Amino acid sequence: MTISSSLNAGVMGLNVNSTRLAAISDNIANSATYGYKRTEVDFSSMVVNQRPSIYTAGGVRSSVYKAVSDQGSLISTGRATDIAVNGAGLIPVTTSQGINAPAAEREFLMVSTGGFSPDAEGFLRTTSGLYLLGWPVDANGNALTSGRTSQTGLQPVSISDGIFAAEPTSQMNLGVNLPADRSQIATGESIDLPVEYFDQLGLPQTLTIAYTPGADGEWSATITDNATGDLVGGIDLRFGPDGLLETINANNNATYDPVSGNLAFATSAGPISAFIGRSGENGGLTQLGATFSPFDVQSNGSPVGELQSVDITPDGFVQAIYDTGVRRTLFQIPVASVTNPDGLTAVDNQAFARSADSGDIYLWNAGDGPTGEIAGFTLMESTTDIAAELTALIETQRAYSSNAKIIQTVDEMLQETTNLKR
Repeated sequence: MTISSSLNAGVMGLNVNSTRLAAISDNIANSATYGYKRTEVDFSSMVVNQRPSIYTAGGVRSSVYKAVSDQGSLISTGRATDIAVNGAGLIPVTTSQGINAPAAEREFLMVSTGGFSPDAEGFLRTTSGLYLLGWPVDANGNALTSGRTSQTGLQPVSISDGIFAAEPTSQMNLGVNLPADRSQIATGESIDLPVEYFDQLGLPQTLTIAYTPGADGEWSATITDNATGDLVGGIDLRFGPDGLLETINANNNATYDPVSGNLAFATSAGPISAFIGRSGENGGLTQLGATFSPFDVQSNGSPVGELQSVDITPDGFVQAIYDTGVRRTLFQIPVASVTNPDGLTAVDNQAFARSADSGDIYLWNAGDGPTGEIAGFTLMESTTDIAAELTALIETQRAYSSNAKIIQTVDEMLQETTNLKR
């Protein structure tokens, strides 16, 4: 019985060391593969019921897992869409079959790094065919999440909808000095100030602000949208002896906020908030002893711009950058974590899938929680240490030879037992 158990233990030793040799071979072969997590093989002894006077060899068995929790070194590249997680989190991806699949049925995988670039349809994917997933954002740049423990809110990241973009005007600054010397203005006349703004199509439009003097220290202004010819707002102003605003009253559907100093009105392209100043403070509208001077008239917005590049910020926002200088946020990339990263199931292309041992996913904002930020212009190197693998290779070779020697010895002992019958 003990001789047979010794033979079985030797065979099991050959098998587990063959498994370890295969893992070492894989690790060395992928020592230059970005995002590769080294394979670990652990041995554990097997014990059978023993009797006091006889020992029976139970043998050994192996358990194989990917050391997903290990972090590789980050190296810089020249592409903004080469990304890696600088921490313990993973980037959500899917396969080409998942592009058109319903969200709940889409294959959900995770990688620690990836070199993404647009395909013919504008989806960001790696050369091995893994597609980046993220939450779409609304017009204000807020992610449209539908739960952080499920993949259902994630969509394949596409830049095809962001090839062209225009930014409508929403904010203005109307820093204007109105002349204290009324002799510069003919009776019944007004001073017209044209102010350019952009509509939703990126087309330039013009507001005409007509400033009309009243009694001493008083002015009124009307705002006309030249795109429609409609009067969209007005204000009545009184300035103090120091030339600063004293009272401001809005009219013609405009509203004034004394706290922010903004005048709000609606144009054909949407609402605009214009800073005109606060009572008793310098800035915005003034009435000083100088000529009419629009010294600080500005507005945001831009004409139609063409996509120049794509950037991914440390907090995971995919931003399109246009030749007009405008940045538009398209998606937010979350960072996934599981309770036991080493329990994930390894699949092709350095990707990992959930398993019963890994636990459920949770989708964090990049930089929050235990995950880490997303590093652009960066890829993660393999976690393989060549020196350690070569050392393990020598150990495995000697262990394999030793187990083979056990089988040879048991064979010789059995041969001796057979010879006793002669």
